[in-house]
Amino acid sequence: MLYQTAQEWRDAAQKRVLIFAMSGLGKTYVSNMLRDSGTWFHYSVDYRIGTRYMGEFIADNAKREAMKNPFLRDLLMSDSIFIGSNITFENLSPVSTYLGKPGNPDMGGLAMTEYTRRQKQFEQAERRALLDTEYFIERARGLYGYPHFVCDTGGSICEWVDPDDPKDPILSALSACTQMVWIKGSDEHTDELIRRFDRAPKPMSYRGDFLTEAWTRYLDETGQSETQVDPDAFIRWTYAQALSHRQPLYAAMARNWGLTVDASDMMTVRDEADFTDVIARAIPA
Repeated sequence: MLYQTAQEWRDAAQKRVLIFAMSGLGKTYVSNMLRDSGTWFHYSVDYRIGTRYMGEFIADNAKREAMKNPFLRDLLMSDSIFIGSNITFENLSPVSTYLGKPGNPDMGGLAMTEYTRRQKQFEQAERRALLDTEYFIERARGLYGYPHFVCDTGGSICEWVDPDDPKDPILSALSACTQMVWIKGSDEHTDELIRRFDRAPKPMSYRGDFLTEAWTRYLDETGQSETQVDPDAFIRWTYAQALSHRQPLYAAMARNWGLTVDASDMMTVRDEADFTDVIARAIPA
């Protein structure tokens, strides 16, 4: 606990918070709202991943596709054009597109070996971006003069940590410099997340053992070969498994390293004062 009491939190001249939860429960909404207040620095882990640690992978993949076109190939080879991704806090599609989905190549699927390779790249990128948090706290204060700091994490943070290990390197580093806060969704929120994902499935990142087990089980249950799998069907199926897989990990992170705020309470936040109140109520008396 970075702040031992609610009053210590309210009185803090430098509030430093890290928010974690499944995607879709308001992490980025709250972080954007705090940034817009003018006194909070918003550190987006996903943005850091896409711009610092996976930027070259993303750009090279786009160039590789462009090189298949003779017209674009000539322009690239003569340095007449350049290709890059336009990642913003609100648009992280270049990262998702690069991660891709495994399955039928005629449906845009990747071979599982390639999909796994990109998953490992993302894992290393997220680990590094999370450990950059303290650096950005100092940068935000020393360079830009922001008194307060919010770290907006990706939903896969729980894949790379052991919340029951008191010496976990990532959680130890993060809890030393931020107040970690879990936005806890209800069963109704989970159902809505699944419905939303089902309408527009997007690539996700998973721990290697979970992904291997899910892929093997999916092939067994469907009787399909790797090249027969509908990429969106697999991603939808795996997402539902991931919600069950991640919930106890988030809960352990909150229990051992931080605080819990119900998603319904976080959804009432409209300004900085509301956010301060919600966190204060979550700190044990």
